Amino acid sequence: MKKIFPLLVALFIGAQASAGELSQPTGAVILTVSGKISNTNAEGEARFDREMLESLGMHMTRTRTPWTAGVGVFEGPLGKTLLETVGASGETLKVTALNGFSSTVPVADFYADDVIFAMKLDGQNMRVRDKGPLFIIYPFDDNDNLSTEVVYNRSVWQISSVDVQ
Repeated sequence: MKKIFPLLVALFIGAQASAGELSQPTGAVILTVSGKISNTNAEGEARFDREMLESLGMHMTRTRTPWTAGVGVFEGPLGKTLLETVGASGETLKVTALNGFSSTVPVADFYADDVIFAMKLDGQNMRVRDKGPLFIIYPFDDNDNLSTEVVYNRSVWQISSVDVQ
């Protein structure tokens, strides 16, 4: 079963990517992706609830961050999987938080490292008060080159939307 699950996820993502339209969220929307995307489920947007994001496959990253104590275990879909699911064709992302803060993140970051849209920290869903519902997490402990102010500024938390540019 462990070998079949990744194959089923890949087939599911491939089917959605070729369909041009994503399924509709059934729960509260926690992420809206817009801009240069080809797969949508609303007018010019891809809206995701928690279940939809989890269905993309959860990736685990163990790392220290400047904002959390000790080594945290972060879980969420790989950024590149999300971008492929929406059919993203841009070079940068404008990632916006619930409070309006935004940062520009190169799409290349998601392919160079296993950057995730973390939804869980230490096994618990990330709440807004805990930097959730989504937090861009780089594998800081795996690559010393990621521990810079530039990359830290790309690590947006409380993400509400992504605009592919």
